[in-house]
Amino acid sequence: MADGGTIFLDEVGELLPDAQVALLRVLQEREFERVGGGRPIHVDVRVIAATNRDLKAAVANGTFREDLFYRLNVVELNVPPLRERQEDILPLAAAFIERFTRGKSRFTEAVGECLERYGWPGNVRELHNAMERAALLSGGELILPEHLPARVRLAAQLPASPAVPETAEAERLGEIERQAIFQALRKHNHNRTETAKALGISRRALLYKLQRFREMGFEPDAARNGVVE
Repeated sequence: MADGGTIFLDEVGELLPDAQVALLRVLQEREFERVGGGRPIHVDVRVIAATNRDLKAAVANGTFREDLFYRLNVVELNVPPLRERQEDILPLAAAFIERFTRGKSRFTEAVGECLERYGWPGNVRELHNAMERAALLSGGELILPEHLPARVRLAAQLPASPAVPETAEAERLGEIERQAIFQALRKHNHNRTETAKALGISRRALLYKLQRFREMGFEPDAARNGVVE
C-alpha cells in the first residue's frame, strides 16, 4: 500500500530479531513476500522510523542489528523531550482541546500555568491524554485546573510550598473558578448570557455554578446590591 510513497515505523527499536531481518531485506532489496506467498513483490518506499530508545546502545548490547541501524540512520532527527521545548506545550494543548471539543472549549490561564510548570515525563502522549481527560471532565466547556490530573495541577505550586491536603486543594481550585466567573460577570456587566459565551460554557452551566456559589454564601457584587439580570 505504501509503494511509491512513505511508510512510518513507530517504536522501531522494539522489533524482534526476526522482524529486523525481514525489514533489512526490504530496505536492501526493495522487495518482500506476502505471508503464505511465494512471489517477490517489488516496492519503492521511503521509510521514516522513530524510537525513544538509544539504538546505538542497543546495537552495542546486541539487541538491535548494526546493519539495520545504519540502513535506517541515513538522516537522523533528534526531537528534544517536551520539557526542553516549553514553547510547544500550550500550542499543542490548545490543538488537542480544539480537536476533542470541536473548538467549543478553551483553558484558563491557571491551566496554562499548570501545563507549563509540569515536567511531562511522558512527552506529547502524556499531554495528549491529559487534554483528553480535561475535555471529558469539563463536558466540552471551560477547562479549569480541577479537570487536570492531580500531578499536573500540583506542578503549579512553588517547590518550597508544603504539601496541600486534598480538601484544601479542592477549596483552592474552587476559589480560582469562582474568582474567574465573578470577574467575567463584572466585565460583562453581569449579563449572564454574554458571560457564559466569554467563559466558553453554556448559560445553564453558568447558572448552576452561580447557584452553587450562592449556597456556599458567595454572591457576585451585583447580586448583593440587588442588581441581577
